Amino acid sequence: MAELNTGGKQQPRVDLTAMVDLAFLLITFFMLTTSINKPNAMDVAMPDKNEEDPEDRLEVADTRTLTLLLGSNNKIEWYHGDYSNPIEGPEIVDYGKEGIRPILIKKMEQVKQQTGKDLIIVLRPSEKSTHRNLVDILDEMNIIKAPIYMIGTISDPEIEVLKRDNLYND
Repeated sequence: MAELNTGGKQQPRVDLTAMVDLAFLLITFFMLTTSINKPNAMDVAMPDKNEEDPEDRLEVADTRTLTLLLGSNNKIEWYHGDYSNPIEGPEIVDYGKEGIRPILIKKMEQVKQQTGKDLIIVLRPSEKSTHRNLVDILDEMNIIKAPIYMIGTISDPEIEVLKRDNLYND
C-alpha cells in the first residue's frame, strides 16, 4: 500500500486569484479612461511668415471683409469694410447664437449675393480679451461653416475704438 506523508507541517499557500482579478479590473479601468479622455483640438491654418517682406499684405476688397475686435467683458466690436471708412459698424455684440452668429450668417449671405465670393472674417483679439473668447469665436466659425477666416493683429486705432467703447479694461 502507498504511504501517505501525514507527519510534518504543510506549506502555507497564498491564493492569488483575487489579486489577478484586481489587476485585470485596473487594466480595464485605465484603458477605458484613456480612450474616453481624448483631447479636442481645432485646426487653424495660418500662413507662413514671409521672411523677405514682413509687411507682405494681401489686398482684398473692403466689401468682402468683416473684422471682429475681441474686447474685454466678453464683448465683440465688429465692422464691415475698411476701418477708416466702414460700410457698416462698428457695433458691439455678445458671443453666441443671440449675439454675433446672426450677424455673421447675414453678412456671409449678403456678400455671397453681392460679389459671388465668400466673406473674409478677420479675428483681432485684444490684450484684454481672454483665451476663452478666442476659442468661442473659433467655435462660431465652425458652427456657421465660415470658409475664410484669419486671426490678425489688432491695430492702434482699433484699440482706441475699444477704449472709447469701454471694451479695453481689465
